[in-house]
Amino acid sequence: MPQNPSARPSWETGRHPTVLSEEVREALGEQRPLVALESTIISHGLPRPRNLDTARELEELVRKAGAVPATIAVLDGRAHVGLSADQLERVAEDPGMRKLGHRDLAPALALGASGATTVSATSFLAARSGLEIFATGGLGGVHRAWTTTQDESADLRLLARTGITVVCSGVKSILDVPATLQRLETLGVGVLGYGTDRFPGFYLSSSGEPVDWTVRTPREVAAVIRARRELDGPPSALIVANPVPEDEQLDPALHDRALAGALEACRENGVTGQAVTPFLLEHLTRETGGASLEANLAAVRGNVRLAALIAVEWARW
Repeated sequence: MPQNPSARPSWETGRHPTVLSEEVREALGEQRPLVALESTIISHGLPRPRNLDTARELEELVRKAGAVPATIAVLDGRAHVGLSADQLERVAEDPGMRKLGHRDLAPALALGASGATTVSATSFLAARSGLEIFATGGLGGVHRAWTTTQDESADLRLLARTGITVVCSGVKSILDVPATLQRLETLGVGVLGYGTDRFPGFYLSSSGEPVDWTVRTPREVAAVIRARRELDGPPSALIVANPVPEDEQLDPALHDRALAGALEACRENGVTGQAVTPFLLEHLTRETGGASLEANLAAVRGNVRLAALIAVEWARW
């Protein structure tokens, strides 16, 4: 049932399930730069009230760079691309806000539910609405011990068939980074290192894994986007892997100790499936005294700034 008693599912009302904010609609019509932002970092990734402050900060970073922010979420059975101030506050403060991946969108819309969108859901809704650039923290990927668990994030397959440019700091370091890069190659998802020949390690500036292509300016990224468009190949995402600055990364030695402890605790507690990632991330935050969270936020800020600059350059082509 809808979380808002006055709301009715879209199939009952006949309303279109996706709503563009007036600002997003105007920006699309005028071909102005836009940046999509996910909402799970607001509802599930940060403690209150810092989550709302961060949400507002990220949108302001986009505006300062000359682009329009479009935070995406599902509210009462309707997907919103671009949120009002009140809607952003609701996503941050409603404890009943669900976490929605791409596969969860249809049930959420049909049943009038509300939820924050993950990378897969945000990518899908953004591309479906005509947005080209999306900024996030880290992608999901292939989990460690994949040969036993067959655990792989839904992000990968969705990105393999969605033509959107994603600015991120690699994949979460709790994952199997080499296996994830191999999977991205198999799926035909392009990867660019921004100012680096090494794939970022989310909390760390480098995972130690190489990338095949390096770009150094937003203009170069826009040129790659244009070349992909002109080739008119199968739709797939382009990942711009932007490392967190070294002076803001998590101390590598602390990272390795905390991650080893988190993985051991995960095994000891028998944590499996969707519970693995939040368990490991919470353990890292606790064991690093919150330093991993600060590194995460530093990465997200940098990705949002870069995404906005890329969007501005792309709008000029």
